[in-house]
Amino acid sequence: MATSTYQVYGRFWIQTKQGAFLGVGRIELLELVQKYGSISKAAKSMKMSYRRAWELIDSMNQHAKKPLVVTQTGGQNGGGASLTTTGEKAIVQFRKIEDIHKKFLQVQTKKFKL
Repeated sequence: MATSTYQVYGRFWIQTKQGAFLGVGRIELLELVQKYGSISKAAKSMKMSYRRAWELIDSMNQHAKKPLVVTQTGGQNGGGASLTTTGEKAIVQFRKIEDIHKKFLQVQTKKFKL
């Protein structure tokens, strides 16, 4: 008789009444905007169109009580984007929940026996 090893998987995301707010992909986008200071560069690094990245950021900003990302147009350095304190806080809180979620799944995997 063959023995099988099972792995419990799961995903989570945060929603508002209007729909999806934060998930793994959106948090990655925020982290890359923070890293590059640019929505365009963040989108390219994710192999995502600028339009799609902008739509996701706009959606997150609309769902949040305060914007997560602010943009600057033109200027000497050609504009850019940066996270607000609220955006930084969103990343930290999401990653904490993600860590708890991963630990929960590990425990459930150990408990799952057939």
